[in-house]
Amino acid sequence: MSPSLDKPDVWRFERNFPSVSASVVPFLDAIVAELEKREWNPSDVFAIRLALDEAVANAIEHGNRHDPEKKVQLCAEISGERILVSIQDEGPGFSFDSIRDPTLEENLEIPQGRGLFLIRNFMTRVWHNDRGNVIYMEKRPQNEAEELDGDKPLDP
Repeated sequence: MSPSLDKPDVWRFERNFPSVSASVVPFLDAIVAELEKREWNPSDVFAIRLALDEAVANAIEHGNRHDPEKKVQLCAEISGERILVSIQDEGPGFSFDSIRDPTLEENLEIPQGRGLFLIRNFMTRVWHNDRGNVIYMEKRPQNEAEELDGDKPLDP
């Protein structure tokens, strides 16, 4: 929870916590507090928090099967240009390509895949390790012009 020694404008955070949902809340709150301290856009902060909540829930539920003896590792790096997060569980992993699109009509009643769908839509970039037990997420802040008018900057 301190600035990096090699880059003083970068805040790094790394923690391991048991596979119990309540145990991660203070860590997620610390990340949100750092984003707010750096004056990130509130809609970006909301998106990041939602993506983190979903990724941690997946690691606890699907990866570690709620086994409190198994740990989840959360690493975050925040600068003015981006937040980069990795979340790793001790589970066997899985193929992310096997997750069905939850927006297709034939999948609407299938309860899996919504969390990853939200993560992919709220973050700038999402990728995984080959084993499938680590998710990497990057978010770059939107500027207010993009938020108000798509990709077009506002005229002064």
